[in-house]
Amino acid sequence: MAPTPAKYVLLSLPLSTFDTNDQQEALDSVKATITPDNGTVLPFPVPNFKIGTLDALVQQADDLAKLNTACEGVVSKVGDALRSLYEGNEDKASQQKMVNDKPTDQYLRTFTWNKVRYRSDRPVGEIVDILQKELATIDNDVKGKFNQYNQVKTNLAALQRKQTGNLATKSLTPIVDPSLLVQDSEYLETHLVAVPSNLKKEYLKSYETLSPMVVPRSSVQVAQDDEFVLFAVTTFKKHSAEFQQKCREQKWTPRQYKYVEGGKEEEQREIDRVTREEKKVWGEALRLTRTGWSESVMIWAHIMALRVFVESVLRYGLPLDFVSALVSTNAKLVKKVKTALDSSYSYLGGNAFGRDKRGRITKDDAALTSEMAAAGLGHTGEGNEYTAYVYYEFEV
Repeated sequence: MAPTPAKYVLLSLPLSTFDTNDQQEALDSVKATITPDNGTVLPFPVPNFKIGTLDALVQQADDLAKLNTACEGVVSKVGDALRSLYEGNEDKASQQKMVNDKPTDQYLRTFTWNKVRYRSDRPVGEIVDILQKELATIDNDVKGKFNQYNQVKTNLAALQRKQTGNLATKSLTPIVDPSLLVQDSEYLETHLVAVPSNLKKEYLKSYETLSPMVVPRSSVQVAQDDEFVLFAVTTFKKHSAEFQQKCREQKWTPRQYKYVEGGKEEEQREIDRVTREEKKVWGEALRLTRTGWSESVMIWAHIMALRVFVESVLRYGLPLDFVSALVSTNAKLVKKVKTALDSSYSYLGGNAFGRDKRGRITKDDAALTSEMAAAGLGHTGEGNEYTAYVYYEFEV
């Protein structure tokens, strides 16, 4: 039975909900709400960024939602590429899914904002632009290298098919002795014909009369495999096309072949060269895809941190007093996590301006709530279900 896929929930709640200004106390309250059998609650620290206007925040919430979808797509594509490099072996692919040299789950569980790479004293819009450009670069790099690998792999498969197919399809270079062929004749030409084994008698009986000017008794058996017998037969050149057409009508396969000095060795050298190239490009594709996984998951985590921040400001207002957490759970239990959170915090409904210490609404927030709904705020990662607190589900 396949294991239940891991699932994560990112959430934030106003500190006023917990009657405390202490982040750890608030986090402990969330842990008490979500029992350990349903999920593990971990801190997900989000820096305080520079806040612009309300309009800018609403726009950024929209931009971040789109970028989040783009990130999800890139992470999924990179995961597919890793699986493909390991020919569908999920275990081997998973071993490569490291973020900053940590397993992906560990990276998310111990997430801290990369202050060196994305200085939190920059405006949110600037950081969003940087993350967007980095994501596009990763996407293009992985796609380009993976396309190159697939091309080399296709070339190698085609060359190998030529070596390992049957006599109707494989390369004849290593098989045909050039002394069997009429060469450099003005009038005569030798044809190679792959005849299905069950039609061999029929062929020997009728090839001489198949078209005009077939040289009598010129047919020689060259090779045989499980399915076909390969014959060489000589005709006059002016009837070559007709002879080949008549062969096809009989379900015999005329093979195009021209003897080239050293052709056999050249063909082997080409296979060896493309085999080496395939190994080299596989290694390059693996390195780039591993980097792509690390980078794209890292970018995604930073984008989600920004989403939590922007949405928390829009919902809970200023001063910035909220606790953010990551819940590590799985696809089966995530509904129980949501139910537990709703039972404790659904009263927060809508925007958190104008609340008493317990977070109860002290004035009519209906207008603000409808504005937020119009701006697409407060939705979960899936569908358009409105939540009373900041809540995002995702899986990696």
